[in-house]
Amino acid sequence: MTETLLLDKRTQSLVEGYVPGGEILSALVRFFSVFSDGTRLRILSALAISEMCVTDLSRVLRINQTTVSHQLRFLKDAGLVKMERQGKIVFYSAVEDVVDGVLLKGVEFLGY
Repeated sequence: MTETLLLDKRTQSLVEGYVPGGEILSALVRFFSVFSDGTRLRILSALAISEMCVTDLSRVLRINQTTVSHQLRFLKDAGLVKMERQGKIVFYSAVEDVVDGVLLKGVEFLGY
């Protein structure tokens, strides 16, 4: 039995062209998975304000340094955080204002 689409051909074509698939879909899933962890969200929020080292992040956010380091590695591998060595200290910062925009849109959507 063949089902009839209620969409017109133009709308169907637009939807088929817009909905991501393949490599783009995989990249989007990886990108949004970053935002599925509370610790990563807190770190990204802090780095949206100022660059910081692991010790400062740990103290300000009251999170174990090992956990902060692990999550920073994850965020760096995802391309959302960059690091800069200044002597013996490594400072981390958010790579793009876009990440801050995603966080702000989420807060706005939730009504806070």
